[in-house]
Amino acid sequence: MDSSGKILQFDRNAAAVLAKNPDDLCGAPFGDMIVGGSDGALEGLLAAVAAGRETSAMVAIQAGEGTTHDAVITVHPMSGGDPDLSALAVIRVPVPLADRFLDPAVIRRALLDDSLPRIGATLDLDQLARGLMDILVPHFCNSGALLLLESLVAADESPDQSPDGTHVLRRMAISFDDDDQAWDAAFPTGEVLTYPADTPYAQCMDGGRPVLARLADEGAARIAEAWRRPPVAELLKGASMLLLPIIADGATLGFFVCTRSVAHRPFDAYDIDIGMEFASRAARFIESARRYGRERATALTLQRSLLPTDLSAPVTVEVHHRYLPGGRLIEVGGDWYESIALPGGRVVLVVGDVAGHGVRAAVTMGRLRTAIHTLAGLDLPPAEALERLDLLMRTLGEREPHFATCAYVVYDAVSGRCEAASAGHLPPLMALPGGEATYLDVPPAPPLGVGEGPIVSREFTVEDGSLLVLYTDGLVENRSRDIDDGLARLRRTFSSGAAARPLEELCQAALDGVYDDQHRDDIAMLVARLRRIPADDHVTWELPADPAAARRARGLIRDQLERWGLGELADSATLLASELVTNAIRHADGRITLRLVREEGLVVEVFDGTDGRPRIRRCEDGMAESGRGLHVVGRLARRWGVRRTGEGKAVWCELERL
Repeated sequence: MDSSGKILQFDRNAAAVLAKNPDDLCGAPFGDMIVGGSDGALEGLLAAVAAGRETSAMVAIQAGEGTTHDAVITVHPMSGGDPDLSALAVIRVPVPLADRFLDPAVIRRALLDDSLPRIGATLDLDQLARGLMDILVPHFCNSGALLLLESLVAADESPDQSPDGTHVLRRMAISFDDDDQAWDAAFPTGEVLTYPADTPYAQCMDGGRPVLARLADEGAARIAEAWRRPPVAELLKGASMLLLPIIADGATLGFFVCTRSVAHRPFDAYDIDIGMEFASRAARFIESARRYGRERATALTLQRSLLPTDLSAPVTVEVHHRYLPGGRLIEVGGDWYESIALPGGRVVLVVGDVAGHGVRAAVTMGRLRTAIHTLAGLDLPPAEALERLDLLMRTLGEREPHFATCAYVVYDAVSGRCEAASAGHLPPLMALPGGEATYLDVPPAPPLGVGEGPIVSREFTVEDGSLLVLYTDGLVENRSRDIDDGLARLRRTFSSGAAARPLEELCQAALDGVYDDQHRDDIAMLVARLRRIPADDHVTWELPADPAAARRARGLIRDQLERWGLGELADSATLLASELVTNAIRHADGRITLRLVREEGLVVEVFDGTDGRPRIRRCEDGMAESGRGLHVVGRLARRWGVRRTGEGKAVWCELERL
């Protein structure tokens, strides 16, 4: 064009797009073709040319058929023998829809070279399916869908075929380019379906070969009637359809459904070759994502099954827990927590962390949890329980190195005493009512399975209503924050006034700020509000070590149960107490302590000064009157056991309240 903006020369494409009659272009003002040209777009372009600068602008162009296209105009200054020559204008407009599928080389490049490599690293099957369909539409077809065998993507194992022999498929994703929401309604994502045996879909699955079909108006109508979906007839009317099988390891996993409307070139042999190359590469991505998803689901299911589903505690102890998996790369870990109620108003609170991530850490965590339940049943002190766990970790480490950290706390709701021990774990946090939160001074010890070192426990007297917080390092440490900062933040969360807040609210406050960390470690957290059992619900008597003590114990228990309104348990409780007291008199020296605790059940405890564990003996000939006491206890009590104390041992039994 010249300096005034008149068109001097044009190519064939410009004539085809900008005017019905090419002769109309020569000498026409270029500005007449710019929609809203009076806004100064052309003047700005010409001013740049006059200054000798190349420039670009985005404007709306009026096409010859009357339609409007968004276009990018680049103007290049020119000089030559013609004094009227001023500039060359290059106009870029979108390719008309009818011309998208004309050049196989362009289709191949768009499908296989430009887009597909970018989604190859995606391991989420749903996201991968959407990405593959976004490549097929609009570069290969107008609409399409990806269907896979239900057995490949279902959470549980599903049959590959239905009872009538047809394949059970799930529609993973669909895509379309005309913004008609009828596609979503007619072909919903996630639908599980089967196709009759005589359809092209079944032929593609059975033969593992591409299937090319042309859907005439009658054919589309029959499909709509068979599926009872009227919109299908209009959507598929006159479409060219190509089914591309997805094959991995010799098995057909599913297929792509690709359709082109009547306004576009139908599929041909070139399209089949390009489509099958795309399906072959996509099959490798799908198989990788499927295997990763199945392995990940297996690992997560294993870990979740190993974590406790219910926590037990005395009625006066309130316990809340939180478990937060790690980031996307480390979702399976070895953190765990436990709350195990013991007879006599006591509870074991445990939090631990197996080093590492993945299935191996989850399996080791499950072994430790099983061992902890066994040790809790033996009523071992925290330090001794951790020593037994350390021995277990050493045994496991003989085959493959393992180590873990663990904090183990026993709280007695009758006495208000708390005994804690730690093996390489972060210290428990104690928040007193109305006071500041402090970390308990628990003697440090090496992690379980690492090396020699004494594990020592420490006892604390706990004020009623205090909060005890056990946690793993993922709560207070990450890549961008020092662990000291994390410990300080946790202490502020449980600072003054926190003991009166709901535990649910405190757990949420402690986890605030860690959800958005995609590279975090997994987190286990246990918060317990510790309260003593009311004085009216337990009673203790000192008894002399003489035969009359059993008779006195029976009288004391019967009177106390009458005051508690538990007279229906008097006969069983007095008999059990008599047997336990008699056993203590025979095998122990010094005075005997009898304690009765009313909680969910009725617990009878007898303390003496020896640490010998009583055993049930068989009643053989010649000892008919000996060895029967613990047999009676085992038959009448819901459960019974022995635990060591600082001065000796305690033998206890529990009756279920009616």
